[in-house]
Amino acid sequence: MVSNGLAEADIIGMNISFEGQNILVIGAARGIGRAIASSFAEDGASVFAADILQDELEPLKKSIIGDRITTLKIDVMSEESVFHAVQKAAGQDRRIDVVVYVAGGVVGRRQQPIDEVTTEDFDAVVDVNLRGAFFTIRAVLPLMKKRHFGRIIVIASPAGLTTSLTGIQSYAASKHAQIGLVKQVAREVGQHGVTVNAVAPGFMATSPDYERQWNGYTEEFRQNFAKNIAVRRMGRPQDIADAVLFLASDRASFITGQILPVTGSPLL
Repeated sequence: MVSNGLAEADIIGMNISFEGQNILVIGAARGIGRAIASSFAEDGASVFAADILQDELEPLKKSIIGDRITTLKIDVMSEESVFHAVQKAAGQDRRIDVVVYVAGGVVGRRQQPIDEVTTEDFDAVVDVNLRGAFFTIRAVLPLMKKRHFGRIIVIASPAGLTTSLTGIQSYAASKHAQIGLVKQVAREVGQHGVTVNAVAPGFMATSPDYERQWNGYTEEFRQNFAKNIAVRRMGRPQDIADAVLFLASDRASFITGQILPVTGSPLL
C-alpha cells in the first residue's frame, strides 16, 4: 500500500515516540505550553508541566492523559525555584530527557516610546525571557551531560530574527538574546550529546497579553492578517507542539543551534 508516494512501512518508520522519557515543560498552563505538554504525554512520555499559574494546569491533570502528567509550580524569575523544579522532575533517576522553555512574553507591558520605558519594565521582560531560559538551561545541563543525552528547546519568536509586532523593545531585545543563547550553548554542549534549538512561532492570541494585542489592531488588520500568511491561516498551538516534538526526537539528533520559524510563511 502506498500513500503520497511513501510505502506503508516508511510511514510507520517515521512515528515519533517518547515512551519512557521524562519531559519538563516550563510554561505549560496555557496555549502553546499546554499543547506541548499534552502532545508529549500522548506520545508516551512522563511529563512534568510547570508554571507559576498552577491552578491553570488543572485541565492537564484532568485530561485523558492526566496520569502521565505531574504539575509543578515554578517562578522562572527565581533561580532557586527553577532549580528545585528541575530536581523534582529529575526524581530518583536523576533524569530529564527533554526540557522545553515556553515561559515568557511581554508580562503585561505595552508598546510605548523607548524614551518613556522604565528600567523596571525593561528588566521585567528581559528577565522572564532571557534569565528564565538561562536558569533552566543551567539547571538541566549537569543531568544531561552526565547521561550524555538531552534535548533543550526554547520557544523564541520571529521578533528574535527581525522586529516585533508588539512594538515592545525589551521583548525584541530579549528574543534576539534568547536566540544568541541557544546558538552559543549548542556549540558548547554538542560534544556531550545534548542538542539545543529554538522554535519561533508566528503570532497567535494564546494569552491575555496577546489577546489584548490582537484586539488592539484595527478590524481591517485582523481581517487581512491570515491573507498575508502563505498558507492562509493563523497558527495554532498544535503547530508549535508538532515542531517541538520533532526537534526533541531522535529524528533531529543532528540538528542543533537552529531556529525553526513556524509561521506559515517564509521569513524575510
